[in-house]
Amino acid sequence: MTPEKPEPRSFRAGLLQSAGAYILWGAMPLYFLAMAPAGPFEIVGWRIIFSLVFCAVLLTVLRAWPRLAAVARRPRTVLLLGVAGALIYVNWQVYVIATTSGRVVDAALGYFINPIVTVLLGVLVLRERLRPGQWAAIGISAVAVLVLAFETGAVPWISLALAASFGLYGLAKKSLGGTVDALSGLTFETAWLTPVAALQLAIVGGTAGLAFGTAGARPTLVLASAGIGTAVPLLLFAASARRLPLTVVGFIQYFTPILQFLLGVLVLHEAMPAGRWLGFGIVWVALLTLVAESVLNARRGTPPVPSVPSWSQDGNDPTVRGGSGNIAGTPAA
Repeated sequence: MTPEKPEPRSFRAGLLQSAGAYILWGAMPLYFLAMAPAGPFEIVGWRIIFSLVFCAVLLTVLRAWPRLAAVARRPRTVLLLGVAGALIYVNWQVYVIATTSGRVVDAALGYFINPIVTVLLGVLVLRERLRPGQWAAIGISAVAVLVLAFETGAVPWISLALAASFGLYGLAKKSLGGTVDALSGLTFETAWLTPVAALQLAIVGGTAGLAFGTAGARPTLVLASAGIGTAVPLLLFAASARRLPLTVVGFIQYFTPILQFLLGVLVLHEAMPAGRWLGFGIVWVALLTLVAESVLNARRGTPPVPSVPSWSQDGNDPTVRGGSGNIAGTPAA
């Protein structure tokens, strides 16, 4: 039985929505740089608070408070959303530190290797069995990390932290079993993080001083838009995920790290010595191996084995989206 093909108009709409989401995520470095002179800890603090405010507005407009209340009556779910919130906090904070300190290319590398880290987590945590091509991709990516570590003289911690935090975030979301929609999930995650954000902003205000409200209209307005900037790509992706096959969404996801990489190299002029090009080249070989293996396996009709991000939620939750044998996921930037 073959899956139904989407309507052409619906497919085109989904394609535009998905591309819009991933392009917005790819342009996030410029967005965060526009918040200067705010530092990374102030940026993330305001991002959490204004995301919660924007979620409250959306819940009111969409009349979705009863749905949120239903989630609140499940203590285990609320606790798991707290764990997911902690992981997304790590991801957000590391990503903003990278973008505001001239390490956008390192951030891009993190999202290039994220699918491979997700596969590895499937083996280590979920005891999934991988095919030889998937093991080959993991081995090739390990070589890439070693090459990059040798080239820089240090472990690429930003890239690994981004990939690991997002992979574990997906694992936490998977444990929810698709029972929480995207808006409710983001609301609870940011609600859990609000005390952390308040403390963070208090410390920044008492030391370096807050840029919000004191550094002029532009950075203040851009900081205030952080809630919209967080939610809009997620909503676009939610709409596209209902219209597109997951394989299509999976390929489009690479728009984000590609755009980040191009921004870092061509716009922000970050250094790319020969050793770094070699490391990135090996990562791309690993990704091509993973994608090719997944596509060939799907054409053969082999019983599915989860390949690239397989942390799957229902069609309403775009926070992590994927499926067996498909390549799909969303960056947490």
